Amino acid sequence: MSTYLALVMKHARGNRELTQEQTAERVHVSSSLIAMFETGRRIPHPDTARRLDDLLGTGDLIAKMAAEARRDAQPRWFRPWAEVEREATSLRCYQQAIVPGLLQTEEYARAALASGLHVPGKVEEHVAFRMERQALLDRDDPPLTTFVVDEAALRRGEPTVLKEQLLHLVEIGLRPRVLVHVVPFGSGPYVGQSGPFTIAATGGGEHLAFLEDQLEGRVVADPKQVATLERAWDAVRAVALPRDQSRDLILKQVNAL
Repeated sequence: MSTYLALVMKHARGNRELTQEQTAERVHVSSSLIAMFETGRRIPHPDTARRLDDLLGTGDLIAKMAAEARRDAQPRWFRPWAEVEREATSLRCYQQAIVPGLLQTEEYARAALASGLHVPGKVEEHVAFRMERQALLDRDDPPLTTFVVDEAALRRGEPTVLKEQLLHLVEIGLRPRVLVHVVPFGSGPYVGQSGPFTIAATGGGEHLAFLEDQLEGRVVADPKQVATLERAWDAVRAVALPRDQSRDLILKQVNAL
């Protein structure tokens, strides 16, 4: 669907005799983002899609196609958690082997997804979805997000891609509602090494969790199981470095690349 959307946008822009730069200026985004829309690498956010419809005279076609493309890009098993993420007031995420998806750069996400079982076309769809998910961090009132990452995740990847990714971690970790912590190698064995997990709190006070394995992921709603994961979170967070020391460790790894 994102490929069809890209063709529709490019054709409609051509009919209006607008350059990518002119289009970008009028819908208040960058020209590079318009280029990514027109190559299927990104899907317009709902408000951007509506502005494009207004500018290009396409009614609500782009908005509808963008909504369908976002749904198509989501793995079916992930859709329930994607809804939870969008409604969450806080997220606590632990990863021991890879940078969390909400913090990944586009190139890092592409490299991570391409290393698995996805065919090239599907890789681009999943990359687009992963970038779309990150919009929640750019909202006017984003959730409080706390990430704990094992130091091993800071050392895995092609140097150029990894360096860009680590610098992005430093930059995004400067935001007041994004907290990034690192568990250093010196911590030794700890409970988090059993696997990654994320815990979300909703506006209604409900706590839900998400677990992912090699096949798929699942939302955990049982209060006892969520409580167990919250205890695991406390144990993981206890061995992680403070925010500033974590940033220093990330920058040290940048300088080593």
